[in-house]
Amino acid sequence: MREITTKEYQDNLFEVMKSQWALLTAGTMEKYNTMTIGWLTAGIIWGKDVVTCYVRPSRYTYQFIEENDVFTISFYDSRYRSSLSHLGTHSGRETDKVKFVNFHPIELDQTVSFEEARMTIVCKKIYDQQMDERKMQTFGIERYYSHGDYHRFYIGEILKIYIAD
Repeated sequence: MREITTKEYQDNLFEVMKSQWALLTAGTMEKYNTMTIGWLTAGIIWGKDVVTCYVRPSRYTYQFIEENDVFTISFYDSRYRSSLSHLGTHSGRETDKVKFVNFHPIELDQTVSFEEARMTIVCKKIYDQQMDERKMQTFGIERYYSHGDYHRFYIGEILKIYIAD
């Protein structure tokens, strides 16, 4: 993978986020977990390029993003859709789901991504907060939180972007 700056990035990030599945990965090469994500926003806050991602406390990845300051968001071509589906529906607590889908972890800036990624964004946590049901519209609670388990959101400063060669 080769590093590019956010200014060099040419694709429409919003289209990438809509059309390609992504993994959020946190931890180190020695101990990490990954999960498929569908909710992701990008923007600018405090003069920094950022992404915001969402993790439920019940997810195994939650402990890794809580314990580590750096995490990755990586995007994949459609040929990996079944692998990403597996990574999103199976827990790393019980099985080595990365090995099961035959993904190859790589270290990027003291955190983890995968050789199979077409793009990886390395982020540093700069803010996080638990979602507050009292401030949510009713439709959001009914549709996404009928059993509680409200997401915690993480704003990550984009440190680096890597794209596949």
